Amino acid sequence: MKKDSRFTYTQAQLREFAQSALDHARALGATGCEIDVSEGYGLSVTVRKGAVDTLEHNRDKGLGVSVQFGERPRAKRGHASTSDFSPLALRQTVEAAVAIARHTAEDDAAGLPDADLLAREQPDLDLFHPWHLSTEDAITLARRCEDAAFALSPRLKNSEGASVSAQHSQFVLANSLGFMGGFPTSRHSLGCSMIAEGKGLMQRDDWYSASRVPARVAEPEALGRYAGERALARLGARKIATCQAPVLFEAPLATYLIGHFVSAVSGVSLYRKSTFLTDSLGKQVFSPLVSIDERPHQKQGMASSPFDEEGVATRERSVVDKGVLNGYFLGSYSARKLGMRSTGSSGGNHNLIVRPGTLDFRAMLKKMHRGLLVTELLGHGINLVTGDYSRGAAGYWVENGEIQYPVEEITIAGNLAEMFKSIVAVGKDSLVRGSRQSGSILIENMTIAGD
Repeated sequence: MKKDSRFTYTQAQLREFAQSALDHARALGATGCEIDVSEGYGLSVTVRKGAVDTLEHNRDKGLGVSVQFGERPRAKRGHASTSDFSPLALRQTVEAAVAIARHTAEDDAAGLPDADLLAREQPDLDLFHPWHLSTEDAITLARRCEDAAFALSPRLKNSEGASVSAQHSQFVLANSLGFMGGFPTSRHSLGCSMIAEGKGLMQRDDWYSASRVPARVAEPEALGRYAGERALARLGARKIATCQAPVLFEAPLATYLIGHFVSAVSGVSLYRKSTFLTDSLGKQVFSPLVSIDERPHQKQGMASSPFDEEGVATRERSVVDKGVLNGYFLGSYSARKLGMRSTGSSGGNHNLIVRPGTLDFRAMLKKMHRGLLVTELLGHGINLVTGDYSRGAAGYWVENGEIQYPVEEITIAGNLAEMFKSIVAVGKDSLVRGSRQSGSILIENMTIAGD
């Protein structure tokens, strides 16, 4: 594990803060306690038309305390937090949490995670790769990115900016069951958004790259040019007539579909029965062509961790196998509400990967033959209770497997339950940007509302 002298505290000191808070909670009679202590620092720069638009140096720290009095089903919980790590402040924060707990209602699902589910091994997943950019270097990178875009064409007359971000953090999580663990992480990104103008009309598009490892962030010139090319390609966009047609979601947007799936099979939605996928375990929820794996122990993964936000061990699993749902996403609280056990998903999923198919992007267009390629989604027209889906969209019309012209001011609509089951291909053009990875996804038929 790489060390970083730019943190204010060592991991050992964070552990001491956590242990001190645990000891004080125990002395005050708490039957259970959880501590989360963290710090972070970073740099974010945005350059617009060559001038610095925003510049931010951040340095943050915090400690959260959750205490429990009584045992399930008669447990009471209280929480308090502080950004002051002095001994007095830590004691006062624990005392505040205790005071709150004494006045809260009993909750039959509240409490610490099951002890036998806690992580016993904490392998180094190589998640910390500091990028010690100076402010001047970050500004230079952003300018190189934007300059490369502007150099493409005089029709690229404006910009929403090129941004560089380098973020570093570390944490320790501990509880009164004897669990204590933590590690440093990093996340870096470069993005660019360009505006093209033609015949008095303007179009915008963007692109970005993210990684834990600085060397894997895209080269600024290449990223800027691609962002510019995407904006230029949108010029001349037109409306189309309302129709039914296949829809191909570009890879970055395909992960949004997977995100809707995760929301639908996560704890709160399930125990409140506010999802169209209630009681779906073991049932066919996707096309047989779709399999989704969770790989929390992937080295340098964007959402890798040996344990979740409660200290429950994460594990590799097949969430969806040939369309059949094998597992939910549950933390301890929601699991108890459902009469189940935590899946190590407190805080969300860990490296959820849609198994890629055999077709690259061009081959996906050929397979669609005629239909809509979606490259931008607008609005939030998702009803998780019914699965109804309606989003503003922009992209390109495809005929004979080739892009013909850009389209805009349209709406695509369907029902997620039907959309998931009518996936006819998953591309191998996956991008790694966040906690979910997928190639482009082709849906057999959707309603496209236009003129």
